[in-house]
Amino acid sequence: MVAEWKPQKKYEAFSGVLNGGIIGTLLDCHCNWTAAYNLMKRANQDRPPCTVTAEYSIKLLRPTSTNDSVFLSARVVDLTDDRATVEGTLGAGGKACAICRGIFVAVTEGHPAYHRW
Repeated sequence: MVAEWKPQKKYEAFSGVLNGGIIGTLLDCHCNWTAAYNLMKRANQDRPPCTVTAEYSIKLLRPTSTNDSVFLSARVVDLTDDRATVEGTLGAGGKACAICRGIFVAVTEGHPAYHRW
């Protein structure tokens, strides 16, 4: 899955560079939706399950410019009935700026995050 996002100045860590926390948030969200979509397809459902982040790590490779759009990509590397392991990349200016890997778990009714988004 892929996405494009144009950062605003308010998301800069300092002039011209995207804040690392924003980078982590973007990747976590993009990978979570990638997991939910793939879990939905695996279960042959018509809507995605509620998923939560169970494990997540990020590596910031280089500063991410805010002068133009950033691009997100994610792919599932392992999938079971209720969880997906996803690897993601955030890039800008044609270069990878951050990479991540996470495990996202489908939750059911009774879990505090169930249908909270």
